[in-house]
Amino acid sequence: MALPRTDLRTAAVDPTEPKARIYAMLDTDGDGVASKQDYFVRIDRAQQATGRGDDDPLVVAARTTGERAWAAMDANGDGVMTYEEYIAWVDAEKFDHICQYALGALFDLADADQDGALDRAQFTMLRQALGNRADNADAAFDALDGDGDGLVGRAEYLASIRAYVTGEDSPMGAALY
Repeated sequence: MALPRTDLRTAAVDPTEPKARIYAMLDTDGDGVASKQDYFVRIDRAQQATGRGDDDPLVVAARTTGERAWAAMDANGDGVMTYEEYIAWVDAEKFDHICQYALGALFDLADADQDGALDRAQFTMLRQALGNRADNADAAFDALDGDGDGLVGRAEYLASIRAYVTGEDSPMGAALY
């Protein structure tokens, strides 16, 4: 049985606001709302880009944490999350208890050698799979590679996204999205 859809009207959005940029990235088909399909296409893209099978433990983990995250974001269970619902939902506590696990599982998919860090190519692949702008991948990578070793660690990646979402100073800020 199909659930009734949420009223899809959206409020005026400042596209330069961090949460608006993240929401636009979540809305992969650009129809103005983030649907469950939009959310999971990002996992599908990451899986495809890494060549991992459905039974790969990292794919299973990404889908499991994705299901948990989506269930929390779509609290009314209608299959869509409007911008207003997202803004009312997202905060530091949600990032710490839900989002970081889903984003960390996607990071792990891209981390081919499982060393806890992404090189520039892996980072760029993950960004594109998640729907981030492709034209600023180098700037985002450089902003996160603070020690210049050619790698972005999992912890610094997640901390930067958390800072961006919560309005704190993020080393890659606008370059991420």
